[in-house]
Amino acid sequence: MTLYPEMFPGSLGVSIAGRALKNGRWSCETVQIRDYAEGKHKNVDDTPTGGGAGMVLRPDVLSECIAATKLEGDTRPLIYLSPRGKTLTQARVRELAAGKGVILLCGRFEGVDQRLLDHENIEEISIGDYILSGGEVAALTLLDACVRLLPDVMGSHASGDDESFENGLLEYPHYTKPREWQGLEAPEVLRSGDHGKIAKWRREQAEKVTQERRPDLWAKYSESDD
Repeated sequence: MTLYPEMFPGSLGVSIAGRALKNGRWSCETVQIRDYAEGKHKNVDDTPTGGGAGMVLRPDVLSECIAATKLEGDTRPLIYLSPRGKTLTQARVRELAAGKGVILLCGRFEGVDQRLLDHENIEEISIGDYILSGGEVAALTLLDACVRLLPDVMGSHASGDDESFENGLLEYPHYTKPREWQGLEAPEVLRSGDHGKIAKWRREQAEKVTQERRPDLWAKYSESDD
């Protein structure tokens, strides 16, 4: 649900997600919020009650849009992309990817009327501690994270197993050819052919980079590993 349906599928129409879309592995339906506004000018927003800058999306318009979007007996999560929401995690992405789909509400202006969020029991999700012009980019981010986990979307089932956040750690460093570049060589252990040593090195590097860059993740990982 968006005021800018032309932003979809956007980047999800190319590469891995684009091929999956073309092959019917997933689909994306856009709903124009303005179609559910009344009056000559189809206004979807109004000034904030109590004063202040900006405009707020009206609950009556959004409620009509939601009602028209939901299917009978719909159990798909209804999510509002908002900087006030809980931060999106890989664990939540896995839950959503394993479900029947999602209904995403993309806000604009100063946001949406709180009464709509309360009445519809909408889940608020944030993709980070910063402000975007609207929820569309955040929605694309959430969809991309989910789509790549769908069956037969990624080329190798194991390709995502060691990626950042999948096992509670950031990912280890990667190297490829040429063997020497700008006076720097790929680590000898990775060229040893000893898979046990390689796995051990990668694990140690993942732990090291997590400790250095994300002490919050390292603390959680350490607790779960006890």
